[in-house]
Amino acid sequence: MSRPLSATTSYERLAAAGVRAQLARIEELVTSTRAAVDAIASGTVDQSTLGALAANVIPRWHFSMLNDRERNDAYATALERQVVPGSHVLDIGSGSGLLALAAARAGAGRVTTCEANPLLAEVARQIIDTQGLTDRITVLATHSSAIEIGREIATPADMVISEIVDCGLVGEGILPSIRHARRELLAPDGTILPQGAKLYGQLMESSAVQRLNHVEVACGFDVSLMNALATHGHFPTRLATWPHCALSAPVELLSFDFTRDVPEQQNRSVSFEPTTSGTAHAVVAWFELDLGAGVVLRTTPDNTATHWMQAFLPFPAPVEVAAGRSIEVELRCVSTRLSATPTRVCTEAPSTTQEATR
Repeated sequence: MSRPLSATTSYERLAAAGVRAQLARIEELVTSTRAAVDAIASGTVDQSTLGALAANVIPRWHFSMLNDRERNDAYATALERQVVPGSHVLDIGSGSGLLALAAARAGAGRVTTCEANPLLAEVARQIIDTQGLTDRITVLATHSSAIEIGREIATPADMVISEIVDCGLVGEGILPSIRHARRELLAPDGTILPQGAKLYGQLMESSAVQRLNHVEVACGFDVSLMNALATHGHFPTRLATWPHCALSAPVELLSFDFTRDVPEQQNRSVSFEPTTSGTAHAVVAWFELDLGAGVVLRTTPDNTATHWMQAFLPFPAPVEVAAGRSIEVELRCVSTRLSATPTRVCTEAPSTTQEATR
């Protein structure tokens, strides 16, 4: 009978195997890249060539995002209400170029849009060209943090716009991107869009969603080592599609004011008051995005029209909670990751004694 490996030895072997997997993936990318280069050289580029390239570098959610009318209309309305005619707008995260086009339509005299993915940047260029707006919109195939005044753009932007948010708001890097843009690229009296955001959440019981990122036994075998490869921090789930039970009312988790410097790391102790007894597997979170001028985007669990899902912040281990007995949860936001850890579960029944009032 073999002895179980120590955690350190096991993890070292897993890491070494992970490196080999990454190298194999790199070899696959090199092979597909060579095929694309050969197709370009021979003039035989077709849809299959582009499809093979896109499969490696373009997430599929771009399509559901572009078909999200609520999102698109909200940003277009916010831009129509706030773009100053003739102003310079900087769009962070071009994607297809949609927001840059909307800013130009709203009256911007000049729009600079940046996209770190060269393939998407070229898509944006060609879409903008078909709209006849290349004289007003410039696409930069670079990350916004690499832009400098006097080099990529002549003057600071009058408005900075961005929609680099995931289900948990922070997962695509909006915090460092907005922080850099405010300090380095925005005019002193310039406008940020979105202006701010709030994260809301509630205690949730859902073994079904927990099992999307956790396993113990399969066919009677202990396969829990797979949990070493689980996602750390939040992950997306369409809550309405899975069995679940809300154990508390929603509360505000975090608030962000993008018109000021926002720290990249935030820790906050959040108190939940369970309204139902049960097993708490996680905090489920969603965001409210303030686009200014009275325009707000919400990704609440009952909003199934939006392409954004909710963020599932799994606890290290499930926690039994009782109705009326509070639970304290440490919420951590570190750059692009959210996590939640219970720190105190009240075991005493709530007092029924009422304080005298005057």
